[in-house]
Amino acid sequence: MSKTSDRINLTNQFLIAMPFMANPTFSGTVVYLCDHTERGALGLVINRPTDIDLQSLFNRIDLKLEIEPLVHLPVYFGGPVQTERGFVLHEEGDGEPYSSSMSVPGGLAMTTSKDVLEAVVSGTGPERFLLTLGHAGWGAGQLEEEISKNGWLTVEADPRIIFDVLAEDRLEAALSLLGVSRPMLSGEAGHA
Repeated sequence: MSKTSDRINLTNQFLIAMPFMANPTFSGTVVYLCDHTERGALGLVINRPTDIDLQSLFNRIDLKLEIEPLVHLPVYFGGPVQTERGFVLHEEGDGEPYSSSMSVPGGLAMTTSKDVLEAVVSGTGPERFLLTLGHAGWGAGQLEEEISKNGWLTVEADPRIIFDVLAEDRLEAALSLLGVSRPMLSGEAGHA
């Protein structure tokens, strides 16, 4: 059996930060992993809304968003990498493919091209989406190392948590997929 087939693949999983996470950037976060290979991992924090709403961001990039209630949806902090760049996590649809989109097994896609935002403005874009500024990234072996040191819990992602649960409840909802709650976790925890 090759080493590649033995490697864990956490694509389409939630990473749930353990309470004692040393890095304050990720304290209390749930990260949706869009891609995980031997070269590293890329994910989006799904429970850190910023004070920027979609209308404000769209105005900055010369797009006029007038669709209620979309105008008031928050833009999220997706992670500390490329914070000036937008990342749109959305359901994969039957519509036009976007010019820079990554399909994620499990029915979601992550798009970085402006055409997805133009489609949102015209009313033809994805119905359910989450827009972040920045993403979370790990180099080869880095995420596996953090998991081995009990920095993260992992569980198969449920898109309903991303799109149907309030941001402040997503951490608890993701934990419930594992059958645990925040008070059950401690610095002494092992692998769940």
